[in-house]
Amino acid sequence: MEYGICNLAVVPLRAEPSDRSEMVSQVLFGESFEILEWKDKWVQITTAIDNYTGWIDRLQFSMLGHLAYKRLLQTSSPLTYRAITQAWKISDNSIIYLPAGSSLAFLEGTTSYIGNQKFEIIGEIGQTDTITNIAQSFLNVPYLWGGRTHFGIDCSGFTQAVYRLRGITLRRDASLQAEDGTLIDSVLKSKLGDLAFFEGSEERITHVGVILGNGKIIHASGKVKVDFLDAQGIYSEELKRYTHKLKVIKRYC
Repeated sequence: MEYGICNLAVVPLRAEPSDRSEMVSQVLFGESFEILEWKDKWVQITTAIDNYTGWIDRLQFSMLGHLAYKRLLQTSSPLTYRAITQAWKISDNSIIYLPAGSSLAFLEGTTSYIGNQKFEIIGEIGQTDTITNIAQSFLNVPYLWGGRTHFGIDCSGFTQAVYRLRGITLRRDASLQAEDGTLIDSVLKSKLGDLAFFEGSEERITHVGVILGNGKIIHASGKVKVDFLDAQGIYSEELKRYTHKLKVIKRYC
């Protein structure tokens, strides 16, 4: 088995080995993965963080040895917490702008070692915040299918990012996230940080958001926004109607 690690700020993970293929997720700086297949300029991978499979460009990562990959799996790398953290790439004196949730792999002091490159991290490392502040930092971020950053994010990418910055790893898709956690049997029994899942026309889970309490939820739909939540689902004051039908509520901590 071969392994790799992302050495760029954010890399699109595509459904098929083509620049025209849909982006199903993103790989952030410092995240590692198993390599499944090489095909022309493309590499099929499975990410270590959430076991998500897709294709990335072979020029958008560094190779990683088995022992180094195993070390990353056994230890938790510090994360970046700001929407943007600057990393100075020493070899060419350039700046890479890391999104929140980037992994500072093989960090020594303020230097992250990715492949044969050294990145000097500029700013605070290891800072955390409340789940409310983390979630609200994404307000007005545009919806982007497959997105995981403050510059574009989808509903399950949003919930995954919020929990990751609280030290809890969720799976990538809403339907997968709903399989985990502890069932909460009503909105009235929910609390801050619980996840509410919503069903589409075929009764499949298609949407998820973070419960804020006091009858409100924050979620990514068009953009990250706060709407009302009750036993029926999400009510949009902006649209003057219910937009999502509640399916289930789960708690993870």
